[in-house]
Amino acid sequence: MDFLVLTKTGGFLLGPIANVLGVIMDALFRFTSIFGVMNIGLCIILFTIVIKLIMFPLTLKQQKSSKLMAVMQPEIQAIQKKYKDKKDQDSMMKMNVETKAVYEKYGTSMTGGCLQLIIQMPILFALYRVIYNIPAYVESVKMYFAQVVTAISGVDSISNLAEGAATNLVNFANANSIPLTGMNAIGDLTGVTGTALGNKMIDILYKLNPAQWVALANDPTFHSAADVINTNAAQIESMNSFLGINLATSPWTGFVPTLAWLIPVLAGLTQWYSTKLMTSTQSMSEDTPGAQSMKTMNTMMPLMSAFFCFTFPAAIGIYWVASSAVQVVQQLAVNSYLNKVDIDEMIAKNVEKANKKRAKQGLPPAKVSQNASANLKNIQAAAEREEAERAKKLEKTQEIVKESTNYYNQNAKPGSLAAKANMVQKYNEKHNK
Repeated sequence: MDFLVLTKTGGFLLGPIANVLGVIMDALFRFTSIFGVMNIGLCIILFTIVIKLIMFPLTLKQQKSSKLMAVMQPEIQAIQKKYKDKKDQDSMMKMNVETKAVYEKYGTSMTGGCLQLIIQMPILFALYRVIYNIPAYVESVKMYFAQVVTAISGVDSISNLAEGAATNLVNFANANSIPLTGMNAIGDLTGVTGTALGNKMIDILYKLNPAQWVALANDPTFHSAADVINTNAAQIESMNSFLGINLATSPWTGFVPTLAWLIPVLAGLTQWYSTKLMTSTQSMSEDTPGAQSMKTMNTMMPLMSAFFCFTFPAAIGIYWVASSAVQVVQQLAVNSYLNKVDIDEMIAKNVEKANKKRAKQGLPPAKVSQNASANLKNIQAAAEREEAERAKKLEKTQEIVKESTNYYNQNAKPGSLAAKANMVQKYNEKHNK
């Protein structure tokens, strides 16, 4: 099933969300059309900015949770160190209780940082649906493809399409190596009629590049619809062209570099910089569980983004570049804000909110954490004391070794035969006393 049919059936969670996002993008397309600009690339950029602004409160909340986690981390690490070599069930339960107590002290929970991500995930998946198959959700764009469908099928409306009406178009797609797969395959068209069939035919047409549109118009099978195809193809090509790049096709056309290669390169670079800014506020120790995995992921994700943008339609790449660029601007603002935030005040507010929830559940209020900076300093001081004691023991050991060496090397050159003989004599004298 294609995206449009998926959403209209209403059987999936992402469908309604994608429909709402499609309405927003259609509104943006109509808005730019007022000024004579009908360009999908520009609409994707504006669409990305609007969605990022809508989701900004969740982003800020997630960043606050990450900042708080950085403050809590030394205490959590101290607990993990305490139970490091204890794998029995009783010790594991005690570790979980102590860890939970730390989270409660700071007015947060072990799943607090993940909640915002869970909320955002359906929106992000729905976004990809809309960007990947724009005509399915943006009525202002769909109408141009619908006119071609009715022309090549000889019907007045796509709702009147009979079974088999797409046969010639599918044959054309196969003959011209147009893939009938994507995030979802076009699928078997047996028994499909009306609007559902029209939507699938529009999905196929959206995959055509400019050369294939010309081939479609020149194909003898569609000779009677040539004028309609050429007229709408010109408009579709204009809408799909962004800085000379066709958004319906992938940037990868071979090993010869093209202008379209800028999209995956920029997608990788902007995501890398965005990730760097995001992690700059999260001071994570190398000993923290998952720290190395996170570091590897932060390196691999931008590379994967660049790779996927080479193979996906350029429209997806434009979205990724715009999304990361907006994220960079937002992250700079968030970092500036968080640097001025009083952590202790943030903790007090968190505990106050948590206590209201606890009161509703009939639980006693949690105590507000004492000064977070003081907590951190106490932990650091303990670590410094431990390190100082270790250094003191090492220094004492070195002094003993040095004293022993000097004793046995008296009146002889160190390392000489005389020194070795002297060492045996001194040893005997020392132990015969």
